[in-house]
Order: sequence, then C-alpha cells, then structure tokens
Amino acid sequence: MRINRTRKAALRRKYHVRKKVFGTPDRPRLSIFRSNRHIYAQVIDDVVGATLVSASTRTKGMRDRLPNGGDKKAAQIVGEAVAKQAIGVGIKCVCFDRNRYKFHGRAKALAEAARKAGLVF
Repeated sequence: MRINRTRKAALRRKYHVRKKVFGTPDRPRLSIFRSNRHIYAQVIDDVVGATLVSASTRTKGMRDRLPNGGDKKAAQIVGEAVAKQAIGVGIKCVCFDRNRYKFHGRAKALAEAARKAGLVF
C-alpha cells in the first residue's frame, strides 16, 4: 500500500503548512496547486471561505500562449497573471501557501513572478 503511505505523507505536509498560514480579508492566502501538466493559483479569504482571484494554465487565454502548462515558464506566467488580477481587485499583500510542495522549481517561479508583478509576501 505504498500509494496510501505517499498520500498520507502528502496530507501531513499540507496540514503542517496550513496550520501556520491563514488568509484574512486584509492579507488573503495565495494558494498553489500543481500537477504534472498544469499549475493553478488562487487568492483565498479564509474568514469568508471565498476565492477572490484565480489563474491557471487551463484558462482559455493561457492555453493559447503556452505549449506546455507544466514547466517553470508556465508557472511564471500564472504568477504574473494572478498578481495582476489581485492588484486589480485591490489586494497588495498576501501570505504564500506553498501547499505540500517544497519552495523550489515551479512553486518558487510562481512566487517570484508574483512578487515581481507587485504582490507583497
């Protein structure tokens, strides 16, 4: 039952991160999810339980621009897109929820692109 152990370990890492990161109306949470083919980012207000802004490589505008949605370049583009949308809504500060992923590779590329586009975290 190796898959079961792997899933349990992933959930343990996720809960370890979520225990410390909480999104408020003043400083919502920037949460990411990545699969082998795509990457997704959401800005979430945990008090209300609502997604304020979202961007992913599966949206119509992104699919046309990206030949591959599962690489660092795609993560950078999604990071810029989510930052522009968040700033357009009036969100400048967020707390970064890396979910269960290490802060390197695509997660780091998305975060740095969002910072470069103007988000503070």
